[in-house]
Amino acid sequence: MPRHGKKITIVPTVSVAQAEEAVRVLLRWAGEDPNREGLLDTPKRVVNAYRDWFSGYAIDPAEYLRRTFEEVAGYDEMIVLRDIEFESYCEHHMAPIIGRAHIGYLPTNKVVGISKLARVVDAYSRRFQVQEKLTAEIARCIEDVLKPRGVGVVVDAVHQCMTTRGVHKRGVSMITSKMLGDFRDDARTRAEFLRFINIQSKS
Repeated sequence: MPRHGKKITIVPTVSVAQAEEAVRVLLRWAGEDPNREGLLDTPKRVVNAYRDWFSGYAIDPAEYLRRTFEEVAGYDEMIVLRDIEFESYCEHHMAPIIGRAHIGYLPTNKVVGISKLARVVDAYSRRFQVQEKLTAEIARCIEDVLKPRGVGVVVDAVHQCMTTRGVHKRGVSMITSKMLGDFRDDARTRAEFLRFINIQSKS
């Protein structure tokens, strides 16, 4: 579970026993015997894994950004944190989405610790997602809390629902972006951000 984030109280509507039984049902549906030795503890392991993979539902990502620093000697240029690795899960097929997020923002009179930006990515990614939504959620959270002059978020990820099933296309990644404020309105700012993260601007 990510540290220092505000936990959200969630009243479970499904018990652990029910969740474990659901795993047994899927094992039987796949043609397996959930009572054989190698699978006896699998339901418990899967439920514990889900608790970790989807811990983002119990966290308010905005809380990570509320502790800011104002003693920055008037610094007001772009701040960029790139190559933030994340793992998420596709809400359509429950298959892994693995990639990197790049974040840039133009501060007004305060900045946030860089680890907090990574934690925002982590909190949102630990939910069922589509990549477009994940990208927009990260950008909106930074905009809402930090009130910067602009925010840019680019996400580059591989979707296992495409590589391990269906069309079975490997070596394909999807890139999404969300630009707000100066990043959206000023082509030079946008180009500078894309240059920092080593993605060529076509504008």
